[in-house]
Amino acid sequence: MHDTSTGQQHGNPIAGWLQDAQAHSGGDLVQGLALARRAWDAAVDQGYVEEQLEAGRLLARFHLRRGELTEMLAIGQQLLPLQRALGTSPPLCGLLRMMALGAAELGDFETALACANENMAAARELGDTRLVSVALNAVGACFERMGDPWQAERLMNEATALLGDLATDYENMVAHNNLATVALGTYHLLNHSGHERECMEALHRALDHAQRARPHALAQDEPYALALTDGSRGEVLMHLGRLDEAEDLLLSALELDRRCGYIALSWRVRCSLAELAMKRGQIAEALVDLKALLVETHGRDLGGTTSMRLQHAAYRAHKTLGQADEALQHLEQVQAIEHRRSVAQLMAQARFFVSRLEAEQSYSSPADRRRPALDTDDELLRDPLTGLGNRRCMESKMPALMRSAERGETPLTVALIDVDRFRAINDEHGTAVGDRVLQALAQMLRDNTRGRDLLLRWSGEEILVVLPDTIPDRAFEVCERLRQAVEAYDWRALSPGLDVTLSIGLANAPPYATDLLVARAESAMYRAKHLGRNRVALA
Repeated sequence: MHDTSTGQQHGNPIAGWLQDAQAHSGGDLVQGLALARRAWDAAVDQGYVEEQLEAGRLLARFHLRRGELTEMLAIGQQLLPLQRALGTSPPLCGLLRMMALGAAELGDFETALACANENMAAARELGDTRLVSVALNAVGACFERMGDPWQAERLMNEATALLGDLATDYENMVAHNNLATVALGTYHLLNHSGHERECMEALHRALDHAQRARPHALAQDEPYALALTDGSRGEVLMHLGRLDEAEDLLLSALELDRRCGYIALSWRVRCSLAELAMKRGQIAEALVDLKALLVETHGRDLGGTTSMRLQHAAYRAHKTLGQADEALQHLEQVQAIEHRRSVAQLMAQARFFVSRLEAEQSYSSPADRRRPALDTDDELLRDPLTGLGNRRCMESKMPALMRSAERGETPLTVALIDVDRFRAINDEHGTAVGDRVLQALAQMLRDNTRGRDLLLRWSGEEILVVLPDTIPDRAFEVCERLRQAVEAYDWRALSPGLDVTLSIGLANAPPYATDLLVARAESAMYRAKHLGRNRVALA
């Protein structure tokens, strides 16, 4: 059995090294790493488990902030058995969160989702709403790196709402930094796709969140969060064409990155500066910087997003200079990165997928979890605005529908329906009109479906329809009929100039897993939006 007493009690300098390493956590990471490594080696050699855990957590944090993700995950895998053996605790949550973020950045989505789910389960077991909120943010970060910033943004907003006014500077800093990163991810995903309005909306959201994160980072005296926030804000300003402001901010962020040893953040900022030079027409100069970055980052833990940005910027620079062969090479690299991410996402979903429903169950309050089953109380299973079923209704009825379909090998199809540009409807016509739109839509759904179909208000303007004993072709007909009815409806009678359309995604079983079916339907729904909205798409 290991001696868990402190090394300091034995006249050992381990405690001093740990204290000095902690002092470097916001500054010189190279020195901090060296001290934490010295403490780790000594604690392992002498069997001091508590000191080994503390040193390991510091090593993991330092490696994560430097962008050395492979090293961070290797330390994390050594720590996890020791940390789990001590029971569920906030340090276990912190370690799992770091591992989820690092693995997601590397494209190891199976590890990322496994760590994120265990993190949420641990936070839920502790009954700590703050830990659950931060854990939910980590799940959102995984979704963003998997190429689904919309799901990520919703989860993160729900995490923010969970705490409300109880959020400290730390939780606010995490939430706004993550939301800024997600909004930037949305911009990069939609850029050059013909969705100019959505791109600009994403940039303005990113700018707003980066600005809101900054005072919380300053209050925390957290250089890493400040570097991340200022880098994001500079990148947004660059994309908005505010080049002088962006350059000042990016150069300041780069100086902080270099002083503190935030290597990966410095690569991202340097990529932004090269893109800024290209916007000024300095293509040759930008290409020199991009080539240097590509050489420097070759074989390093660059992360898929920054790697794709670098390759795409190099492609555009070569193309502008008329260097077709070089441009094609970089374009092929962009496509290869996208393909690897898509394959990794599908493999992770096949093995382990964290759905929004699971996330909601994970961050529900202890009081909610102690409530008795509500199957017999119909009113509590209904959304008060639309009269459709709510999440509790789904939890009550969906498992039986799935089991019945699986046992009888009968078809089952789910449809996720989203009101196009619903936020604009609320902004332009008022929330009262928005509510009436949802009520009218709910009635059209009842008119166009069977009594045994399950109609659920999923979230906000989204409605989930479960169609038992229904093949995809028949479900498509049902949804297309609904789409046409909504398009033809006289919405101007509710408000002058009002126009409503739907984007609908369909997915059918097998597999007989609610989370995967809903996720597939959601992906199909977003594809319908990307294709121009007002249409039905099959998964």
